Amino acid sequence: MGFVTKFCALISLLAILSLANGRASSEGRKHYIVYMGSHSFKDSESVVTANHKMLDSIMDKSDERKEDTTVYHYTKAFRGFSAMLTPDQAQRLAESDSVISIFESKMNRVHTTRSWDFLGINALGDYNHQLLMSRSYDVIVGVIDTGVWPESKSFDDYGLGPVPSRFKGLCSTGQNFTSSNCNRKIIGARFYYKGFELEEGPLEAFGKPFFRSPRDADGHGSHTASTIAGAEVPNAALYDGIANGTARGGAPWARLAIYKACWFGFCEDADLLSAMDDAIDDGVDVISMSLGPGPPQPSYFDSVTSIGSFHAFQRGVLVSASAGNSFDPGTVTNAAPWVLTVAASTMDRDIPADIYLINAPPIRGFSINSYPMSGYNGLIAGSAAAAAGVPSENASFCEMNTLDPSLTKGKIVVCTLRSIFDDRTSKSVAIKEGGGVGIILIDPLAPDIGFQFVLPGTLIGLQEAEQLERYMASYTNPYGRISLTRTISNVKPAPQMAMFSSMGPNAVSPDVIKPDVTAPGVNVLAAWSPVAVDDTAGRPLDYNIISGTSMSCPHVSALAAIVKSYHPSWSPSAIKSAIMTTAKIQDNTRSSITRHPNNTRTTPFDYGSGQIDASAAVDPGLVYDFNTEDIIDFLCSSGATPEKLKNLTGETTYCKNSTTTATYNLNYPSIGVSSLNGTLSVVRTVTYVGKGSAVYKATIEAPEGVYVTVTPNELRFDMEGEKMSYRVDFKAYKKRSDGDDDQFVFGALTWSDGIHVVRSPIGLNIV
Repeated sequence: MGFVTKFCALISLLAILSLANGRASSEGRKHYIVYMGSHSFKDSESVVTANHKMLDSIMDKSDERKEDTTVYHYTKAFRGFSAMLTPDQAQRLAESDSVISIFESKMNRVHTTRSWDFLGINALGDYNHQLLMSRSYDVIVGVIDTGVWPESKSFDDYGLGPVPSRFKGLCSTGQNFTSSNCNRKIIGARFYYKGFELEEGPLEAFGKPFFRSPRDADGHGSHTASTIAGAEVPNAALYDGIANGTARGGAPWARLAIYKACWFGFCEDADLLSAMDDAIDDGVDVISMSLGPGPPQPSYFDSVTSIGSFHAFQRGVLVSASAGNSFDPGTVTNAAPWVLTVAASTMDRDIPADIYLINAPPIRGFSINSYPMSGYNGLIAGSAAAAAGVPSENASFCEMNTLDPSLTKGKIVVCTLRSIFDDRTSKSVAIKEGGGVGIILIDPLAPDIGFQFVLPGTLIGLQEAEQLERYMASYTNPYGRISLTRTISNVKPAPQMAMFSSMGPNAVSPDVIKPDVTAPGVNVLAAWSPVAVDDTAGRPLDYNIISGTSMSCPHVSALAAIVKSYHPSWSPSAIKSAIMTTAKIQDNTRSSITRHPNNTRTTPFDYGSGQIDASAAVDPGLVYDFNTEDIIDFLCSSGATPEKLKNLTGETTYCKNSTTTATYNLNYPSIGVSSLNGTLSVVRTVTYVGKGSAVYKATIEAPEGVYVTVTPNELRFDMEGEKMSYRVDFKAYKKRSDGDDDQFVFGALTWSDGIHVVRSPIGLNIV
């Protein structure tokens, strides 16, 4: 019996036991499910005996018999049980190495591995069924990435109709990839490598697995594609139940066209441009690019991704792209206004691997650790285990040949990073080869990257590192134990902005707020290539957990496909507007979104318009539309010459003789002004996309030190498609202190008819 079936049986059992549950609840007990993954017991009876023994270990003599406490045993496909427990007993069970996760039992429906439920995709109800009964399942998403692993269950085409006749793409054959690897889900597949080989030499020279075909040897492309449109796969998990659930894409009915233009984590410009050219011509509706240039953002006229995406925009194809993983303000890339730029945030699930200490509270750690530790082991800092002739600081980085095996043998070694880009896996290899039994890596990104080592290991942040250092200094022989990774759901607050997610302001067009939106990009589970073992500590996996704006981008690509399916005639800018103006800026505690892990303040330069809201985006009420001509006017007002415009458009393009429109007056869904000196007016035009008549009223959240008025402050619409313009007047009344240059102030303008909420963030730089 599978996990989902077992869970449904448990729900039925709970209904029968409702009276008993009510009694137990009054005694402080709740019904918990204890999940322990796969097992090697010879029969079900042995599992039951082991479960009872575990319950014995956390019960007092005064407690009820374990047989009475236990509600249900899971003994076949995996091991576990459900039981009536006090919160204290549940916590003690959670600390056991053999327990993967423990959670309170509630009425549940079949759910994903988290991100899509967290985003509210299920609020669309019978949406998927309705799509399969209409032409809407013809939506095609082009994924430019590292290829695809077609055998993954995520790419099953069950239930899909014939390939859309308008699709002109190819199923290119090559190494370990034939035409039979395409189906009604993967309807096209191409690969590009000539540019990469010209720059870097033959693919064979890298000494890593690769396929000269659309087949994915990296894992990244399979991960992003399945996040977008993966079929439903019950009981998907990492190892023995980490993040267990039903894996699926946000648009599981959509088609995928694969464009493999990236190799060993890098994408050469010529290959990318060729891939974008093909994708546009093949007839895709959305292009998803979890890639981009490093900061600073190059000029739009010199950026392949900007140029290619402009042509996509021109042909009615929306491009969704990742904002980058460069941490700092002003590092956002893929920042062209015709691109939907995506930041990364957390969801309401953690996967901790904690450190347990003797005579001290546990320390929260984060990693994907599936290696059990049988007991406590000595702790030693890498700096205290330096090999002969190696400075202690160098040894602290735990690099190869820097540690003394006689000091690390049998120990858990505490290591630090030389730089944020260190090879973390190699540190664990060095420790393992020296006889060490575990690694604790001090990493400021600890909560945001689900990392895997070759031996028991976990990552801790700076605050936790101080706690561990104090503990180790208090004992001559400190001991610790690294727990197996657990899965904790319904975490609060969530979302929070990932520490690594690149931030605005937009270095090229400071009047355009970037990124545009945020979506889950931390510890996302999706399909993987089993030959991509560099990121999995050498172990082949069908599903993997990774982090980055690469993971948040496909969430937005999927939502774009959903909106497109509802509104096939909408332009890329209208779809983009629907996603942006319906985004949320509050977390699940109804507080403003903060930055992970220190709860620091954020602004639209972190999250753009907010976290996407799948159910609201399909019915936004109003949209802000703009076209290629508007983009040309925008670029002209930025000082573009005909020569530069030709680089972008591919044809001779001149600016209008009349005065060009100011850059802040591009009809963008957000409002940015990079230089407000006294007073200034901004104009926007909205298109009504509702049914019947409606009245929208304006509400202003004024930025600090600025008076804001909207004229008119009420918009009346009689029919769908009607357009109305309004003006926003800004007047700065408060001078800024010296040294406050380039410090934006933020607010928002919201239009609402009592049902729809159409929100635009405002960012102003008072000079």
